[in-house]
Amino acid sequence: MPDTLTHGIRITPMGAAMATSAAGQPLIPQPSATVAALRQAISQIAPAALPAFTRELDQAADQSRQGCDLAPLQRFIAQWAAYVHIQRRPDAAADLRRWENAAESGDAAQARQAASEIGRILDEAHAAIGLPAR
Repeated sequence: MPDTLTHGIRITPMGAAMATSAAGQPLIPQPSATVAALRQAISQIAPAALPAFTRELDQAADQSRQGCDLAPLQRFIAQWAAYVHIQRRPDAAADLRRWENAAESGDAAQARQAASEIGRILDEAHAAIGLPAR
């Protein structure tokens, strides 16, 4: 599958913090689409993703610098804003993990359905934060 929202990085549930949120309620408000706000949100809801966030930020900054183009940084912000939108909602995050696992099952029909559902989750996240569909 092409570049996914989580770049193949599995983020485990946060345990008690996720279990105590009210059903369907976000753990935190959606942060503004800035590096600092997204980093803070990730540190609260998915701290295991911080190394990937930092690595990808460095890569995007290098690409932007080399090409004199802001597009890599804009893609980085959009991607991580969508990630945060999903991860701050335990039900959506669990659905995404379930479909990611199903995509790896080896069954072609199940993998197609999983890819479709992953796409739907990502499209909903993009729409919710005002981004065009992938």
